[in-house]
Amino acid sequence: MPVRKVPCILLLTLIAFALPIHGQDWPDLKRFADDNAALAPPAEGEARVVFMGNSITIGWLHKMPGFFEGKPYVNRGISGQTTPQMLLRFRQDVIALQPRVVVILAGTNDIAGNTGPMTLEQIRDNLVSMAQLARANGIEPVLSSVLPAYDYPWRPGLNPNLKIPALNAMIEAYAREQNMVYLDYFSAMADARNGLGPDLASDEVHPTLKGYQMMAPLAEKAIAQALEKQQAD
Repeated sequence: MPVRKVPCILLLTLIAFALPIHGQDWPDLKRFADDNAALAPPAEGEARVVFMGNSITIGWLHKMPGFFEGKPYVNRGISGQTTPQMLLRFRQDVIALQPRVVVILAGTNDIAGNTGPMTLEQIRDNLVSMAQLARANGIEPVLSSVLPAYDYPWRPGLNPNLKIPALNAMIEAYAREQNMVYLDYFSAMADARNGLGPDLASDEVHPTLKGYQMMAPLAEKAIAQALEKQQAD
């Protein structure tokens, strides 16, 4: 049988796909590696809280830094991230920091397809996995609603104003079923379009200072409820 010659370009392509990709950090594990290493364990009696999320979480630290100052709050938000990325870094960026509570705010970038197509059920399942990991390690999870968004400026036409309420209903149902705290930002912030008005977000997605000022007391109340629940258990 004659030997078939493989075109050089095809051969190089096959080799490239067969070789492992070195240096790839898809969940961005390096982002907070140094910060985590420098963070001391919680002091005795310290009720540390980790905020896990995306640009909305890290943006809070930039737009309203006073919310975090003088409190045992640790911000671990990374812009653009989706729930599978957060799930992969959950152990190092949450569990290893030994918080009493974790506030999880995620899902909007999944709907936007930032790391590929995701169903609402898949997003919910990743959030469930994070909540289960937290509880298995003595951390009380606070499951946040996804913030309103009428449309995504970087990927328009995906109808997040319809998908986000549906996802939030799934998150709330799971939280109630598991006796977890559900932090409902959506109901307090949504306008008639199921979006964020210009006073709360200049781009339909990322909160302004006023938006974070609205979120702050809701988050504080949810954290207090989670701490009470933990003590009761």
